[in-house]
Amino acid sequence: MTAPSFGQFFLPGPTEVHPDVLAAMTRPMVPHRGKDMRELLGNIAEPLRQLFRTRRQVVIGTCSATGFMEAAVRCGVRHRMLALVGGAFGERFAAIGAACGRDVIRLNVPLGETVEPDMLRDALQRSDVDAVTIVHSETATGALAPLEELARVVREFGEVMLLVDAVTSAAGSPVETDSWGLDFTLTGSQKALALPPGLALGVCSARMLERAKTVPERGAYFDLVTFDEAFSEAQPTNTPAISLFYALEAQLRRIAAEGGIEARWRRHDEMRKTVECWVQESGARWGLSFLPVDGRRSWTTSCLRVSEGKNGRAITQALGARGWTIGSGYGPLKESTIRIGHMGDHTPEGVRQLLEVLEEVLG
Repeated sequence: MTAPSFGQFFLPGPTEVHPDVLAAMTRPMVPHRGKDMRELLGNIAEPLRQLFRTRRQVVIGTCSATGFMEAAVRCGVRHRMLALVGGAFGERFAAIGAACGRDVIRLNVPLGETVEPDMLRDALQRSDVDAVTIVHSETATGALAPLEELARVVREFGEVMLLVDAVTSAAGSPVETDSWGLDFTLTGSQKALALPPGLALGVCSARMLERAKTVPERGAYFDLVTFDEAFSEAQPTNTPAISLFYALEAQLRRIAAEGGIEARWRRHDEMRKTVECWVQESGARWGLSFLPVDGRRSWTTSCLRVSEGKNGRAITQALGARGWTIGSGYGPLKESTIRIGHMGDHTPEGVRQLLEVLEEVLG
């Protein structure tokens, strides 16, 4: 098979960046407090609201998404949080809570499974917490939590904040920030947005900002109140990674040209279904199966079990020798699974090409 010039890198983040987006980063620097920067931030404000499905201000930090996970804890948790943990990134949210001096109660589910609404309601009835942290799409397991239903449960408990890691769901599957009542929704540039790593993006609800104002020692660099005030005036908080903002502006134009965020969701859903059909019709011959159950699978990352006696890392290395990149399993799943990151600017046809090469490796 002739290798394409773009579309061989299917890591579950960072994902491949389109050449047009990379080219946008070559523009010259501008004063970060000048009119050019204000115009850039003004140009991207409404497209970002459409991406997050919000009327609130979208804020951007020059950091990884982990930085905004810390911002969520520092600004949204007064004393004690309930961390929903079903994989490595749920673990990360819990660890950040502890590192920031908050009491952390964990609600654990086995790898590949998700917390369900009745489980969350029971945990909240038994726990005195003021915030819940959740990973919508768990990159380590490919599991997609029922976020809309979980958010509805959290709303039953008054002033409990819902802090959402949407790192591998935002821009790749539905995330309805306003209508689902999410208090802080965060993502990173290097996943379904298909940008280079280095930007975190987030949205605060009005009550999240009011909560933040009451939290002492919430820090400086990750103070979401400061972020919201600055971006409301089309200003960065500190000196930003200007080249990455150029790339973001270019990618938002490409998303609009595709037909908007809903068209992007549909393409990601089709890529997910492409992998599901392949596993059912072909992959099962080699003992491959999904780790998450049907209905709880990420639209951007497919985590597949390999058959007993096979090694996921060996499969990814063999693909790499052919010029194609996927992810091996994460943490305790590193040898028993492989992960295909079908997100960003990849296409269903590109996924099918990858799967043809995977068949060669398996066969």
